[in-house]
Amino acid sequence: MHEALPVATVRTQVTVPLRLPDGYATTARVFTFDGLVDGREHLAFGLGDWAGALDRHAAGGAAPLVRPHSECLTGDVFGSQRCDCGPQLREAVERIAGAGGFLLYLRQEGRGIGLYPKLDAYALQDAGLDTYEANVALGHDEDERDYRAAAQMLAVLGVGALALLSNNPEKADQLDRLGVTVTEVVPTAVYLSPANADYLAAKASRAATRSVDQPSLN
Repeated sequence: MHEALPVATVRTQVTVPLRLPDGYATTARVFTFDGLVDGREHLAFGLGDWAGALDRHAAGGAAPLVRPHSECLTGDVFGSQRCDCGPQLREAVERIAGAGGFLLYLRQEGRGIGLYPKLDAYALQDAGLDTYEANVALGHDEDERDYRAAAQMLAVLGVGALALLSNNPEKADQLDRLGVTVTEVVPTAVYLSPANADYLAAKASRAATRSVDQPSLN
């Protein structure tokens, strides 16, 4: 049985021309919302022929491509090399613009713990803990993100099913429990650098452990 969520509404929508740091340019329809369960200022970016993608799916075609992307100020804006968030965001914008779909920009810094605690966690990582151990040492869960607001946003936008652009199986699990059909999981590239090697290794290890404990996404 799926979790019942309150109905959110579109607060406003506006067309925004985008130009990314490497010069890639596109146009997005940016949506804001009222009634999201966590009260945060999440955004949805309609990219490419997003309306056509919804129409094609309604007519029996493929589901629109969607990435729920958690905010990362250090990586998305300032190009921090300690994570792979910025490159994943850059890839997602172009791929979704090409296919037609939505980027959900979710205000869940530091896997939900916030910006200052994320930087505190960096200090613990410098002392030898991995990214998940550091969150726990600060009194948080390893990952405090939830996707209830994302499911509300998708419902308002008319996205009942999607192709999920993500390497994180937890997103698929949560969306499925919230009544969103994930027709396929589309992986992003792996952006490895000397600065984020330990971070990516920790993520891969956690995903492998989790796949043993929970072998199915359904």
